[in-house]
Amino acid sequence: MARDTLTGSRIRERRLILGLRQAELAREAGISASYLNLIEHNRRRIGGKLLVDIAGVLGVEPSMLSEGAEAALISTLREAAADSGVPVAELDRVDEFAGRFPGWAEVLATGHRRIATLERTVETLSDRLTHDPNLAASVHEVLSTAAAIRSTASILAETGELEAEWLDRFHKNLNEDSLRLAESSRELVNFLDEGDTGEDRRGMPQEEAEAFFQENGFHFPALEEAVAAPEDLLQEAPLLVSDAARSLALAALEQYQADARALPLKDLGQALASEGIAPVSLARRFGCTLPQVLRRLAALPEEMLGQEAGMVICDASGTLLFRKPVTGFAMPRFGASCPLWPLYTALVHPNVPVRRNVVQHGRNAAAFDCMAVAWAQEIPDFGQDPMYRAVMLILPGGKDAEDPQPVGASCRICPRQGCAARREPSILKEEF
Repeated sequence: MARDTLTGSRIRERRLILGLRQAELAREAGISASYLNLIEHNRRRIGGKLLVDIAGVLGVEPSMLSEGAEAALISTLREAAADSGVPVAELDRVDEFAGRFPGWAEVLATGHRRIATLERTVETLSDRLTHDPNLAASVHEVLSTAAAIRSTASILAETGELEAEWLDRFHKNLNEDSLRLAESSRELVNFLDEGDTGEDRRGMPQEEAEAFFQENGFHFPALEEAVAAPEDLLQEAPLLVSDAARSLALAALEQYQADARALPLKDLGQALASEGIAPVSLARRFGCTLPQVLRRLAALPEEMLGQEAGMVICDASGTLLFRKPVTGFAMPRFGASCPLWPLYTALVHPNVPVRRNVVQHGRNAAAFDCMAVAWAQEIPDFGQDPMYRAVMLILPGGKDAEDPQPVGASCRICPRQGCAARREPSILKEEF
């Protein structure tokens, strides 16, 4: 039912909230009770002076009756219904629900937003607990110190008379270990405390490199115009602290520069205007490789590409080497991503383009058009095994598909049951 045909339902709900009888409202508005009954059941349209008069009696603005719930609330309710996975959800009546029961609609929308926030929090903490070396070192330090304190305390409790020299030594060790445990525990708590976590804190070289690219919007005009070299950009990059991070960023910038030379920005813009986002056609037009096209499209400004784009690059081990995030598509910080990603399908079929319409389970159920291809880093010599990498371009709003492929971020935070690709049990319940 259209939103502008629900004015009668909103009038009825407002009248009931105020405790007015239909006859009373009709009398105050100067119409018959039978005509008001038709209006309240959405059988007669209402507008103009009559709408203003009824709104005045009900003590609300006319727009509250004619427009009803905000579009954002309607959109959130649709997302909640899609995420629930319940096929009987009456999506065609969501406007009516929001108009008749705005309070309950807001409760449901708030709950859905809270669940989405909790999912993101669990995802972040799961990645941190699984892959962060600083956290692993801190936990190991706490456990080792606690074991040392327990050992010393056991000796003092179970041993009989001790010489004064040994007793003082055990007491000293116990004091030092206790201080070390207190300090380690404090550092661990600070590390896990989101409120004490600055945006500039990065634990690994890959995170530093990705933060550098994120700050620049994954686009470097100086390289596009050939007025600077990759080394020049690194000289003024405070986000790159470690030598390892600078090395990773340099390799990525050199790749960016090569892609920009193969597909010049101005020419690529003209090709996109005439052909649209057609990677294979673009590769043929510019005489370059398909991986170059996918990387290049992901690096274009959003206003030039016409939409947001994400990208993931991995090697043959499945480890994620580079990530450009896109709204709604969850990516783990390192490795352990979903085996069902088209990225890994491409690794099985090198040099064969793979395109899938996917939906991430447990998220906002939005579809993504994913295009992937794997390539050999260099031509191997006889007797050598090729070293493959794969790239996947991620575009929101996937192609129309009756049965999109469900994927996840990683097995640990995916509630999907009956998945043949599952590697470990999920820490989430199916209904999360």
